Amino acid sequence: MPETSVGEKGMVVAPHGAAAEAGANILREGGNAVEAMIAAAASIAVVYPHMNGIGGDAFFLIAEPGRPPRVIDACGRSGSLATIERYRSLGHDEIPVRGAEAALTVAGAVSGWLLASEVAAALGGRIPRGELLEAAIRQAKEGSPVTRSFARCIADDRSSLTGVPGFADHFMADGKPREVGAVFVQERLADTLDHLARTGFADFYRGDVAAEMAADLEEAGSFVTREDLRKQEARLTGPLSVPLVDATLFNTPPPTQGLASLIILAIFERLGVRRGEGFEHVHGLIEAAKQAFAVRDREIRDPDHAGEIGRYLEAGWLDEATERIDRKRAGPWPPGNGDGDTIWMGAIDSNGLAVSFIQSLYWEFGSGVVLPKTGVTWQNRGISFSLDPRSANPLHPGRKPFHTLNPAFARFKDGRSMVYGSMGGDGQPQFQSAIFTRHVRFGMDPAEAIDAPRWRWGRTWGEGQTGVEVENRFDPDLLAALERAGHTISVLDVPYSDGMGHAGMIIRRADGRLTGASDPRCDGEAVAA
Repeated sequence: MPETSVGEKGMVVAPHGAAAEAGANILREGGNAVEAMIAAAASIAVVYPHMNGIGGDAFFLIAEPGRPPRVIDACGRSGSLATIERYRSLGHDEIPVRGAEAALTVAGAVSGWLLASEVAAALGGRIPRGELLEAAIRQAKEGSPVTRSFARCIADDRSSLTGVPGFADHFMADGKPREVGAVFVQERLADTLDHLARTGFADFYRGDVAAEMAADLEEAGSFVTREDLRKQEARLTGPLSVPLVDATLFNTPPPTQGLASLIILAIFERLGVRRGEGFEHVHGLIEAAKQAFAVRDREIRDPDHAGEIGRYLEAGWLDEATERIDRKRAGPWPPGNGDGDTIWMGAIDSNGLAVSFIQSLYWEFGSGVVLPKTGVTWQNRGISFSLDPRSANPLHPGRKPFHTLNPAFARFKDGRSMVYGSMGGDGQPQFQSAIFTRHVRFGMDPAEAIDAPRWRWGRTWGEGQTGVEVENRFDPDLLAALERAGHTISVLDVPYSDGMGHAGMIIRRADGRLTGASDPRCDGEAVAA
């Protein structure tokens, strides 16, 4: 089991140790948590390229002590050429999940770095941009070892990706998947990051990098244009929040599923579960997730087109949703959907400034399209749109896609603060609820709470029905009780599954002492400054 890290001068947690170290080094140099997160975001884009990259989207949740948290929404919009009619004319009933036609939204992540650097400066940050990107540039230029997760994803997705423009040339070695431990050099990406370090993050959208990317996107057949890139801007907004008896929870608003994560934990508190790891704990969180996902699937979309969602966090609605849960039986559900991989990272500095952060390409390697001049892998987040104009989330040019990303933050009445989160598509709210309740409600050490076996309720792959997948370390008696209650249980043949997320957390006590942990399911660390 991993150990909980302890510190007082700041801490960064990431699903790859090199990214956590890059962020912690910025804290050691006197940078604040936002600057540390920019450095970690650049590094993780290089060393964990299957899970995220600068061709994807990002969200920051930034919390200053004693002040309301703020959110940076760095989600890109659908391209001006991306229309339902165009896809229909190409013979598609659904948006393709790989290739240029899946690369239909602007990459927003770097616009988030730009806005975050402005926020960091306003908070006293003074670390030059070149220093923030130094580790990432070096890692791309000199190479980084291929991780187990990277190698597995290439092997698993090879058939759907090898014919995608640029993928094999960039990610494969002589037409074969790279082996674990092999050094992976990304020269073009190093040049791109170095250029951004010298000219500024805005160049990604309105400069030389933008011009090169736009030309490559057009050549590949993407529906994103240079004008679409030029229009991209991150947005500073407020979070969603919900009060619990001992804390206030914060998460990101639409187009993310942050609402679902808050609903689950607010309903679970109302269930009054007294003991962790038993039937009431797991059953309660699964049933709370069903209530939350029903709302999410109906309501979450581009914020310009979303309805009034605040009512779902009001006590009256939460009480009614709790009453709809049968404490002893599994409730019904129509087939669900949604997968994806990403990274979550957290940072808290010595002054208590906290950042919860997520960056993603959506599926592993996103669309699979790698732009040859810049080395940028483009996301496929736009596949969450529908080609049905009557759906809740229809494709239109200039619209933000539904996002599974949702970095979380908690502020406790006793003076503690906590950043936490996980990758994992539909699983993210469920994994958040598992690690939060295990640590906060049932007293597990952070490392123990993250290590403990996890479950994921949702679609059972290949069977078209919903069920509960579980790692094989669960108590058989608990699984039997869940099955008797009507849950369909599928036991995975592994003790630690990538499909159960790459979670992490950092907790800061009122006296400034920090504890944190990363997930044994990934290659991460919690690094004290």
